[in-house]
Amino acid sequence: MAPYRPPTTTPEDERADLLETLAKHRQLLRHTVRDLTDEQAALRTTASELCLGGLIKHVTAVERNWTAFIAEGPSVMGDFTKMTEADWERRAAEFCLQPGETLAAVLDAYAETAHATDELITALPDLNATQPLPKAPWHQPNTHWSARRTVLHIIGETAQHSGHADIIRESLDGAKTMG
Repeated sequence: MAPYRPPTTTPEDERADLLETLAKHRQLLRHTVRDLTDEQAALRTTASELCLGGLIKHVTAVERNWTAFIAEGPSVMGDFTKMTEADWERRAAEFCLQPGETLAAVLDAYAETAHATDELITALPDLNATQPLPKAPWHQPNTHWSARRTVLHIIGETAQHSGHADIIRESLDGAKTMG
């Protein structure tokens, strides 16, 4: 019996796998809001403050911020240890569909962000390139993330919030993303 040898992958294979996985979780999240009105997308249906439109806004902001981090470093994200009460209120508003905001516009912004992320990841010369994490109470000091690790974080955030969205949607009208 020949010894096991893991399959050889190229950087292009890895990028394709990362982008395919991210696309799958984006689609699950988008599918959760199918056929909803703006009013339904803004409703809180659980004990949480979260609503479906707000989750998509948040995931869009997360993806936009972390891809900017890959390209430009931690300065684009700011110092979370210096956030004011007003900063935290703006961040909390990110989780709600605000008056005048539409689900269609939120979904369009998400699609634009997804396209920009896909282009960035495809064009990156090296997934091993690292950046120091921004200052935040939840980050260990002097920690660096590679572009690969950052994309995995975006995938994780998208998947986690897709699950939240599924629970909210099921509480709204019984619809499920899967099953």
